[in-house]
Amino acid sequence: MEIVATAEEMVEFGRRFAKSLSAGDVVMLWGDLGAGKTTIVRGILAGLGLCDPVRSPTFNIIQVFDTTPPVVHADLYRVRGWEGLGLEDYLETHLCLIEWPDRAKGLVALDQAIQVRIEFAGHGRTVQIIPPQNR
Repeated sequence: MEIVATAEEMVEFGRRFAKSLSAGDVVMLWGDLGAGKTTIVRGILAGLGLCDPVRSPTFNIIQVFDTTPPVVHADLYRVRGWEGLGLEDYLETHLCLIEWPDRAKGLVALDQAIQVRIEFAGHGRTVQIIPPQNR
């Protein structure tokens, strides 16, 4: 578990975390509204070489980035479930970053995904990474 005090530190955490990720990984990002899920995604994408701005896909739901590995970023906040979105098409070929993973039940077993739990702590956040059981 790591304590992150600022948005800049959350981006840097994501940059470092990106080095351990590859195509076929599913990262489930847990945290309350405003906890920093999209901010850590910005860091992950920056760590993979993306220089473009990264916006939350809350209204688009899914964004695809041509990085190495390629990334699909899904924000499921405004939907009831993943069915019909096409997320399953990316599981083997992309690094999948999923915000609000409680709406992704049945897409990937929880114990097969990387769990990132972000919680408010004082003036910052705690970030905990729980690896899948198959690693």
